[in-house]
Amino acid sequence: MRTHVIAAIMLASACSISPACFAQASAGYETPRTSWGTPDLGGFWSNTSLTAMQRPVGAEKLVLSEADAAKLTRHNVYSGAQREEAGASKVDEASSKKLLSDGNASRAYNRFWMDPGESYAKVKGEYRSSWITFPVDGRIPYSDAGLRANTRSNTFDDFEIRPLSERCIMSFTGGAGPVMNNGMYNNTYQIVQTPDSVMILTEMIHDVRVIPIGGKHGPTSIPKWGGDSVGWYEGNTLVIETINSHPHQRSYISPTGRVVERYTRWSDDELYYEFRVEDPTLYTEPWGGEMSLRVSAKPVYEYACHEGNYALPAILAGARELERQGRPQPVELPIFAGVDVSDGE
Repeated sequence: MRTHVIAAIMLASACSISPACFAQASAGYETPRTSWGTPDLGGFWSNTSLTAMQRPVGAEKLVLSEADAAKLTRHNVYSGAQREEAGASKVDEASSKKLLSDGNASRAYNRFWMDPGESYAKVKGEYRSSWITFPVDGRIPYSDAGLRANTRSNTFDDFEIRPLSERCIMSFTGGAGPVMNNGMYNNTYQIVQTPDSVMILTEMIHDVRVIPIGGKHGPTSIPKWGGDSVGWYEGNTLVIETINSHPHQRSYISPTGRVVERYTRWSDDELYYEFRVEDPTLYTEPWGGEMSLRVSAKPVYEYACHEGNYALPAILAGARELERQGRPQPVELPIFAGVDVSDGE
């Protein structure tokens, strides 16, 4: 008995430092292969879920019980918006004023247009409060420099200062990564494999990553949107290493950071995704986690981005007018400012 306990402790310790221990398929599952012999990861996948990168307030544990997951779902901001907007719309003066008030106008979209999911995600059969699994608090360990780098610009002086999503260059959810993420809608991915490369297409603003298999990183003097990625296979797992992210991207790594991602088929309808982020410029320690991508019954829907195409001249013109009037520029509010997420509890 003592020997078995020691062996279990040694295995747990090894797995804590080796991601390969976790990159396994569900018990008894036989990973499908491509015609050239690599694990077949191709198809349409989705990470639509109320689970987000970081753990929400009120959740102390990574793994949630059924009751805990239901409680977090009720108190999630998207659920609050759905309750608030349930029922027939009112067209009276008081309702119109409420709709146009600062708290609601800053929301930008009403809940009808959102598709964030109906519950928290399951990863390998367990409800998860966050995608982050380490550090144990489920929060990104930003350094002071990292917090400054992740702050969105509140100035409207020039089009190059505005966020990339507003300019229709990259998505505001950061779905393509690295690291993969999810947002209020458009959380579908398409993976296409060839013997020489893997392509990952993101529904949100059609971000595309083409990862050469067995290739080498390019020159560091040329940063890339989405970073410079190379891939290889380890057994049934696709491993992707990304460096040299474009400094204007506001991604999870700076130009000197590194992300390692691992993709493994867990079952016919679940793709197990692991990630580790290392960047001493932005963080006080490495961090990472895991996520499940589910088979999507629907393909990627074209996202035609027009916000910056049509609105950016008006945004800049508005800033110039405020300057002429001597008024301060507006503060950008969270998209759900003013939404009541309580349900009586």
